[in-house]
This record gives sequence, C-alpha cells and structure tokens, in this order.
Amino acid sequence: MPRQPLPLGSWGRIRTQVAKEDAKGRSLSVWARANFRDHDGKVRVVSAFGKNKTTAEANLLKKLKARSAASQAGELTAMDKVSKAMDLWDQKFAALVAEGHRSPTSLDTYRRAINNHLRPAVGELHLGEATTPRIDRVITDIKTKAGAPTARTCRSIISGVMNLAVRYGAISVNPVREVDRIEHHAKKLPRALGADEVRLVRTHLANDESAIKADLPDLVTFMLGTGARIGEALAVLWHQADLETGRVKITNTIVRVKGEGLLSKTTKSKAGQRELAIPNWLLVVLRRRFAAGVRLDEPVFPDTNGGYRDPSNVRRSLRTSLSPVGSTARRDLGLTLRAARREAGMTRKAVADALAWPQTKVELIETGRIKVDRWMITDLVRPYGLALDDSLALASQLDAATEPADADTLSWITSHVFRKTTATALDDHGQTARQVADHLGHAKISMTQDNYLDRQSTNPAAAEALQRAFDPDLE
Repeated sequence: MPRQPLPLGSWGRIRTQVAKEDAKGRSLSVWARANFRDHDGKVRVVSAFGKNKTTAEANLLKKLKARSAASQAGELTAMDKVSKAMDLWDQKFAALVAEGHRSPTSLDTYRRAINNHLRPAVGELHLGEATTPRIDRVITDIKTKAGAPTARTCRSIISGVMNLAVRYGAISVNPVREVDRIEHHAKKLPRALGADEVRLVRTHLANDESAIKADLPDLVTFMLGTGARIGEALAVLWHQADLETGRVKITNTIVRVKGEGLLSKTTKSKAGQRELAIPNWLLVVLRRRFAAGVRLDEPVFPDTNGGYRDPSNVRRSLRTSLSPVGSTARRDLGLTLRAARREAGMTRKAVADALAWPQTKVELIETGRIKVDRWMITDLVRPYGLALDDSLALASQLDAATEPADADTLSWITSHVFRKTTATALDDHGQTARQVADHLGHAKISMTQDNYLDRQSTNPAAAEALQRAFDPDLE
C-alpha cells in the first residue's frame, strides 16, 4: 500500500546527527532536519543546528512552524478563531469598497456590529466550534438586547464570515444556514407627500429661521424636483447644472468615511449615473442661487466655507425643523428616558451604536420631538437593563406620549420621503415603472415599485375596466 503524502504545511520525522565534534569526541554541533511539504505540494528538506540534540530539534521546530504559518497565510483551518475569519471578511469587504462596489457607510455599519456584538460573543471560538445551536443562541441574544434590525445585520455578517470559512476549507457547511430568520413587525408601506402636504412643508421651511439658516428650503425644492438622494443632492457641482437647457447631472454622492472625512464618491451603480430634466419651478430657484455669484467647481448647496455639507448634519437639521416638541407628555417621557440612559452610564452615541440607530433618533425621542410607539421604546430601554413591561410608571408615560399631537403633521417626514414623493408623482402622471426607476437611479424596477411608490390612492380606471370586461349588458 503506497505511503500517504504529507499534508500541505506539515513535516515528517525529525532526524538528527552530530555535525561537529571536539578532539575528545564530544558533540559541538548537532544537525536536525525534516522533510516539509510546502504550499506548492513539493517536499523540501528543512534543517537547523544546535549545540546538542535538544537545542537542534527545538530550533528546527521553530523554523518548521514559522514556515507552516507562512504557507497558510490568508487561509483558514477549523482551529483558527472566528475573529481571524472576521478579519479576512473585513479585508475583502474593504477591498470591494475601494473598488467602488460597496458603500463605505455599509462597511462602517458592519464593523460597528462586529466590534459591538459579534466579536465579544463568538470571536474567541474556533471555527469548528461555531455550530448552528451556538450561533442561533447568539443571534437570539442580540435580538433581545439590541433589537431585530441589529440582529438581522449580525446574522448577515456572520453568514458571510462562515461562507468564507467554507470556501477556504476550514469547515464543510455554513452553520448559519439553519439559524432562524429574524422575524419582526411588518415593514411600513411606502408613504409619500400629497400636494397639500408638499405646500405645507415648503411653507413651514420658508418661515422657519433654523431651516433658512441651514439652507433647507432650496435643498428640499431640489430634492422634490429631481428625486435625488440627499447625498447626491449635496454632491452636485454648479458645472453639472445646465441652466440654459434645464438639465442636471447626478454622478456622485457625499459620504463620511472614518479616518478620511467627507468624500464625494461616484454612485455605487451605473444606474445612479444619470442626467435629469428639471421642472421650471426648480430652474427658477437654481438661477436665483446662481445669480448670487458662485464658482462652477463649488457645490450647489455648500457649507459656510464653500465645501461639501455632511448629509447626517443636514438630516439632523431637517428633522429638528420638522419635529417641534409634540406634547408635554412626550417631553416628560423624553426626560425620563434621558435620566435612565445617564443612570446606565451610556452616551447617545453608545445607545445608537448598540441599537444600530441614527444618533438623531435617540436625541429626538429624549427631546419629545418624535412620535413614539411601544416597539420603539421597548428596544430603546433594553441597553439600559430595563423592561417596559416591568415598569408601570414608564408604561403609563408611554401611553400618554402616544396620543396624537399637532406636531405629527410634519414630524414623520424624513429626507427620503421627498424621493418617494417624486417617484409617486411621476407614477400618478403616467410615467412607466421603468421611467421612474431610471429617474431615481434604480437598476431594478422592483426596488422602485416595492419601496418608493405610494399605493394608497384608488384607481378609478380599474372600475371602468372591470365594468367593460364583465358587464352582462355588453354581451
């Protein structure tokens, strides 16, 4: 029966012999050697010397182990820790970001989830120990402590990490495949502004001092007239706006990259690169801004220094302007939640990171400027070590805070609502789904139809069509 070859990166029996003796025949140097099978499959002799047999063997083992580790660089085994696989997955995702195939903000979100949740929970496990029951318990625990959205993100990440381990031969099956999907309350249907609501928003912003200071009225008008994302709108330069033909080019978006600051990046898909015709009412606004004196290489909506604006800061300004304090009950609930956070020793940023929420959301809840519900507050108090069902006082405050308030008319609006409003308006006025998707920069029509078109309006033409199709008098 033929001898089995050495596995890659391993070695055979260590052999020793005296290499040098003194005049009395005592050993001065011992030569140790062994056959080593390199990563290319070839067997080579590796050797080392020592004053005696023990030292020579120890020196040789050190060289063999270093050579084995070098031959397996970038590879994984079942004995490697999950943290190593996470690092490799992170490197690959970062490379996709550098190539423009993934968003830098996605990388920041994933790294936050890894450092805050996954690495502490499973990082020290060997890949072979990361079984389905263990990972299922971890994901369930994350859902309980940080909420369903964070658990879904963590499940997606660890699944990608384990897929990498399968491809590298460390494990044979991805253990996350059988982990339960994260169930959560139903996703809200797309909601767009009606014509009256659009007028209300624009009038409110035009008369709000903080909104005017933040240059929100013109920016919102631009977003309604183009359907651009907020990052895309802030990235448009004056030379991309043709005020003669009434067209504007959308090519880039503003993102904040950790360690690099604000950057203007090309849109992550070819569909995002587009040239749009704009309505006359938006053209009037742009011409007025241009007449004030600008440089063609400056943003249309710059900061006070003429540079790019941070989308997160603009969103915060918009939410603050559209979310006045809703009621005394909401203000009181916010004060109670703020006190609970401080008692838990957490900052707003720490809470936002733990829940994978924007920090603005925590701020708006604590200042009573946002409509709250039981799901939201249940998720919020978990990091504080509180359970809503165990606190009658907090539950009573929540019941009072959920009562409707006049401020709710505008407080539900986010920057993305303007994009959905544009999409719905185009749909209502006879544009095909493909045309609307192209205008928004979507490669897939299903994305537009499922997430951007408000389907609450009735379709009078449907009744007429059915009348003609099935009217017995027409037979």
